[in-house]
Amino acid sequence: MNRMWCKAPDGKARTTVRVRELRERLGIAPFDPSLRVVETLSVVKAATRLGICVGSVYGLIRTGLLPATQLMRSATWEISAAALEAGPAKAGVREIVNRRPNITSDSKRIRP
Repeated sequence: MNRMWCKAPDGKARTTVRVRELRERLGIAPFDPSLRVVETLSVVKAATRLGICVGSVYGLIRTGLLPATQLMRSATWEISAAALEAGPAKAGVREIVNRRPNITSDSKRIRP
């Protein structure tokens, strides 16, 4: 929480004791390094991997075609790498790519 610049309501930094009390009060489990780690990507990396722009990735997230999570409001979106290969996400990307204008080599000619 300190790394995300989330201060406590009183403006003080989060200490170990404050975080433990907050977890106990809200029922949040502490970090367990032995749990299986799922590869997640940022929106920018997902856009690069899918070959579309960042705005289109946000659109896929808004429509629910690309599942993503945020740890808290205004935090970065985390997208599972496996979600990029799912059917709905691929269909959404295909639709975005099909909307692009077809540019042929004839239209690129420069007229004298």
